[in-house]
This record gives sequence, structure tokens and C-alpha cells, in this order.
Amino acid sequence: MKRLFRARGVQATLAWLFAGYVRLCLATMRWTRENEAVAEAVWATRGTPGGGVVVCFWHSRIGLSPACWPLSRAQTPRALISHSADGRFIALAMNRLGFPAILGSASKTGDASKGGAKAFREVLRWIGAGNGVAITPDGPRGPAERFTDGPPLLARLTGAPVLLVGLAAKPCLRLNSWDRGVLPVPFAKGAIVWDGPLAAGRADDPATLAPDWAARLSTATARAEALLA
Repeated sequence: MKRLFRARGVQATLAWLFAGYVRLCLATMRWTRENEAVAEAVWATRGTPGGGVVVCFWHSRIGLSPACWPLSRAQTPRALISHSADGRFIALAMNRLGFPAILGSASKTGDASKGGAKAFREVLRWIGAGNGVAITPDGPRGPAERFTDGPPLLARLTGAPVLLVGLAAKPCLRLNSWDRGVLPVPFAKGAIVWDGPLAAGRADDPATLAPDWAARLSTATARAEALLA
């Protein structure tokens, strides 16, 4: 079954179906948004020198994530996605939703066989050109809701602000996966909570920042859940 799923033609068909389903769900959901002004201020810098942004949400919320990024007025996005069979499927689906992928790791010292160093350089160039990158800091395999030092390091090297986004849906489907992934259903209620923008200075240690940023992202996600209670 895994070999069948990983066949390129099968993945392309399933990605087309999945993207269509997500698009339907997000278009029919009733959204509550909190603290959106902080994101609006960052989006207003699109196309300007230094106008890049890093956006982080937990891996379990990938299915909801397009709702937090208005393509018409936010920075032009890329999604950093792992260079794996599952990652390639997600990349195909996200591309159809308007979020082309950079395949690899957020860590500068990532496994070279998985394109970590190459992806990191590509992300640096993309952000430096005033664009945006979406990252799941606990992906691709967890542990769930634990930050790597990749996003703080990107922020330190580029000077770009980091937005943390908590996402929730009710009712929703919960996947039997390591991250307990959330998938929306049509006509559900959804919530988006922004936190930030965060910054990392040249003297800041990314490994020291990561736990605090993880706690803040979990708090934003819990707040989004609470808005739907």
C-alpha cells in the first residue's frame, strides 16, 4: 500500500483531491480571528526591502494553514516541507493551494541527503527578497509542539519578523498520526490567533529562544481552540 501511495501518478491525483477538499472546507467555514492587526502590519511591508516574514504553525495544523495567509495582500509564500514521500504529497497539495514548496529541512545542519543545507540557503534568499516562508517547527516527525532552532536562526540571519499562528476547527477530523493532525470539515467553525512579530538579534542564541517561542505558539493554538469551545 505504501508503494502504491508513493507512486507519482497516485500522489498527484490524491493531492488534487485533497487540495480541492481543503479549498472547499476553508471557503465554507465561519472564521473567528484574534490579534490579526499584528499580521496586517507585517503584510503591509510586502515588496519592500527587508519585507520578508517567517510564519510558524504546528505540523498538526497544516490542513488549516492556508486560511492564515491572504495571498492577495500578504508576502508571496513558500512552504518549507520535508524531502520525504509524505512531504512530496503535502508539497503537491500545497502547491495547488497557492503555496509552492521548498523541499528540505529548516535546520542549517540538516541531513544533506534530505536537502537541508540547500533548502536553508534557498529560504534565506527567498526571505531576503522580501517574501514569506511558512514553517512547521515540529515537523516532519516531531516531537509534537517542540521548536527546532531553525526559525529563530532564520530570523537572526535575515532580520525578518516571525509570526506565530494558532489554528483550530470545530468540528474537525483528527488523524491517527504522531501529531494528531487536524483536518477541517465543510461549514465548520474556525479560529486563527496571531502572536508576534518576534525577532532574533545577532547576539541571540536560537536554541535559547526556541523553547519560549514553542510555548507561545502552543498558547496561541490553545487560545484558538478555546475560541471555539
